[in-house]
Amino acid sequence: MEGLLRAAVEGEPRARERLLAEIHPLVLRYCRARLGRQETLMGSADDVAQEVCLAVVNALPGYTLRGLSFRAFVYGIAAHKVTDAFRAIGRNRSEPVADIPDTPLAHDGPEYQLLQAELTERLGALLHLLTPRQREVLVLRIAVGLSAEETAQAVGSTPGAVRVTQHRALNRLRRKIVPAGAVLADDQDDDE
Repeated sequence: MEGLLRAAVEGEPRARERLLAEIHPLVLRYCRARLGRQETLMGSADDVAQEVCLAVVNALPGYTLRGLSFRAFVYGIAAHKVTDAFRAIGRNRSEPVADIPDTPLAHDGPEYQLLQAELTERLGALLHLLTPRQREVLVLRIAVGLSAEETAQAVGSTPGAVRVTQHRALNRLRRKIVPAGAVLADDQDDDE
């Protein structure tokens, strides 16, 4: 990826397009994980992801290749854009109404939307059981797919501290989800 990044920084259009094709799914996952299905003045999570990609393209000419993770650089831009979206949500007092589609969507019917909304709500509630740092580490590690090293660079920590934070966050969630004294299916397999 470093050769591709170098070519994109030097202004090669095809390299820039390929680089964007690689980072867009990561950025989109991150924005969706942080914003959910909320509509903001900036638009949906998909719109915020587009803003992030545009900001990355604009920042490429000034980017210096220093051996640091480019994905962490992209995450930094995404974190700022998501923060801007949350600020816009806080200022927006209107209640948007969804547009009616021209044709029915089979995969996006009322039942599907309800299940997705319920899942998003449950995941959001679980994430709010965590500290802000634990929440940020889990989103970066699981939803975005960054390595411990990349996450550490993005949050200003060490890879070991990121792993410990992730471990503690998952244990906290496990304690909240699994009732005391319950035996998990994986635990039963270990005993047999």
